[in-house]
Amino acid sequence: MSRATPTRAVAAWALIGLAGFVLLPWYAQQEGVLAFDWIGGLWSHADSASGLALIAAHNRWWLAPLLPVLLASLAVGFVGGTRRQRGTTLVWLAGIGLAIFWLQALSIGLRGWNAEWLTLTLGEVGGRQVGIGIGATLVLLSLLGLLSLGLAQRGAFGGDAFVAGAMVTVVASIVLFTAWPVLRILLQAFNSSDGTFAPALLLDRLSTAKIWSLRCLTGDGRCGVAWNTLFLALCCGAGTTMLGLAFALIVTRTGFRMKRTLRVLTVLPIITPPFVIGLGLILVFGRSGVVNQALDAWFGIAPTRWIYGFQGVFLAQLFAFTPVAFLVLIGVVEGVSPTLEEASQTLRADRWDTFRTVSLPLMKPGLANAFLVGFIESIADFGNPIVLGGDYGVLSTEIYFAVVGAQLDYGRAAALALLLLAFALGAFFLQRRLVGTRSYATISGKGDSGLPTPMPAGLRRLAQWIALPWAGFTALLYGFVLVGGFVKIWGRDHTPTLQHYAKAFAVESGPNGLIWTGAAWGSFWTTVKLAAIAAPLTALLGLLAAWLLVRQRFVGRSTLEFATMLSFAVPGTVIGVAYVFTFNVPPLEITGTALILVLCFVFRNMPVGVRAGMASMSQIDRSLDEASATLRGRAWQTLAHVVLPLMRPAMVAALVYGFVRAVTTVSAVVFLVTAEYELATTFIVLRVINGDYGLAIAYSCALILLMLAAILLIQLLVGQRRLGRRAAPAPIAARAGA
Repeated sequence: MSRATPTRAVAAWALIGLAGFVLLPWYAQQEGVLAFDWIGGLWSHADSASGLALIAAHNRWWLAPLLPVLLASLAVGFVGGTRRQRGTTLVWLAGIGLAIFWLQALSIGLRGWNAEWLTLTLGEVGGRQVGIGIGATLVLLSLLGLLSLGLAQRGAFGGDAFVAGAMVTVVASIVLFTAWPVLRILLQAFNSSDGTFAPALLLDRLSTAKIWSLRCLTGDGRCGVAWNTLFLALCCGAGTTMLGLAFALIVTRTGFRMKRTLRVLTVLPIITPPFVIGLGLILVFGRSGVVNQALDAWFGIAPTRWIYGFQGVFLAQLFAFTPVAFLVLIGVVEGVSPTLEEASQTLRADRWDTFRTVSLPLMKPGLANAFLVGFIESIADFGNPIVLGGDYGVLSTEIYFAVVGAQLDYGRAAALALLLLAFALGAFFLQRRLVGTRSYATISGKGDSGLPTPMPAGLRRLAQWIALPWAGFTALLYGFVLVGGFVKIWGRDHTPTLQHYAKAFAVESGPNGLIWTGAAWGSFWTTVKLAAIAAPLTALLGLLAAWLLVRQRFVGRSTLEFATMLSFAVPGTVIGVAYVFTFNVPPLEITGTALILVLCFVFRNMPVGVRAGMASMSQIDRSLDEASATLRGRAWQTLAHVVLPLMRPAMVAALVYGFVRAVTTVSAVVFLVTAEYELATTFIVLRVINGDYGLAIAYSCALILLMLAAILLIQLLVGQRRLGRRAAPAPIAARAGA
């Protein structure tokens, strides 16, 4: 990189910060910055003044130290000195600027000082602060950009400004929108009901029999919710990984003729609102369900409620989370090198020995990641336990009732959330220990002329016996759900009707064009727009974090890796409450806006992109990066033109998961939606509460069709990964699936 390039970049970032400080309103505008109501009051009105005007005309003296920091940073862009000297200066200036920015933002709020001891020490501040606006945001981005350039010029991350910028972006975003809100709500575990800090309360809240009881083992009571959660999560992680692997092997290693149909059935549960699976299971296995009614009519067996409890929740979670394991594993299975398998057979190993000693060990990172995702999804799941749990309590439902119940005990909810984090942390380190530090790279710069080894006949039959009945069960379950939207009242009046769809999605023609008169259209369009914005951001940030974690070596790598999973390990209800706690007051007042919903979607769903990206990237040999660097390719060029094309399965997984989870999530946004930004799932939940099941099912079916179309579009736009492998002749492929 030439000497002039970083100098111009430093000047550009400093000028961006100065422009935000001098020319734009520092605080957020009620009507939005694009209304331009602030232009007339940029100097005269404190609420719409720029940072410079606030200092000069409105006695906001605490903003003054930021101006010399920005001016000094601009001067660095024009002075001499060595690259390392300039970098050291920039790091110090940006660090001081960020410290000043956040100290003043967190210390002064709507009523002056935010802490009584500050008032007693420094006296009245003589002003107040609302949430930061476009001017303050540009200053913050400017300081982060200058910090990135300073780190690069000091030689960090190989001196590459792109890598330094990516690292600062990922770390800053995770700290701001994951760690900060989660830690803020978790601190409530140490506070009494009146806000007094009392650490001993944590032990009291976590040492109750309801959490740790083992009476179920002696038959005279129930087990505690902690043991229930852990047992359910272990079963779910193992079950979803097994099912996901079976589906992935059939799709990639056999000549099964209905692969496309199998793919659709595999991902169908992930594109379904969470309570729909529970509702479908009740329609089939509930007391008035088809199975119980048939057993009663044919064999005289009285209907039971066996679906409620561990078995019902476990079954629903297998339906809900197997697609996630499949999305993680399919790219891993595809990435196993056929040449290595052929080499094994050349050494007279049979198909089973080849799979056991070559293929399966190379899938180890994907299997471990799939288990980790299934485990964490299970402990954080709320929708299935609340519908099917019965008397089988788990931590997520206990947290929910602590927040919305009559007790309204945020401290207890936070303590239980800490316990969930401990379980997630244990699973995380177990996964790291199982995978170890060995290399699993199978994709190198050379074309792979090997042919994928057909699966051992016994393994192929086992995978089909596991996967195909499950796929048939899935089709049957969704068949009943689909029928439920076309009858008047399920279980009572099965007269065919379209009234539910007409009520939800009616369209009329008016003098000015079409009028969307259906009750569901408002929430439908809002959901589509926000999900379309969130999905690419989720994939981009997740894959970028995965690239940094796999390809870069830096202090705190393990901490950052766990931080990416933090929002995933905490139940959605806790995330929603944490966002309200954090972003309902300055310095970031975004509650009630579309922005908080998008941010919740991005950082709640990003971990799947991270895990899929890490599993996929662990198979890509570092020699490809080194070859690109030898040809003078920069880090961003290597990432864009070498690594990402080989990570298309992970990209599809991240995009699909990001979009469909944004459409189907309930618990994380139930506290964040407003009348202006109502989402599809909250609309459906209200219909279910009101007993309007037909409309709820009709709307859910429409969402399923929407997400199927979105998945097909994503796969079409991303394309398939091409590894330069020789295709098997048709007869061989046919024999492989025989």
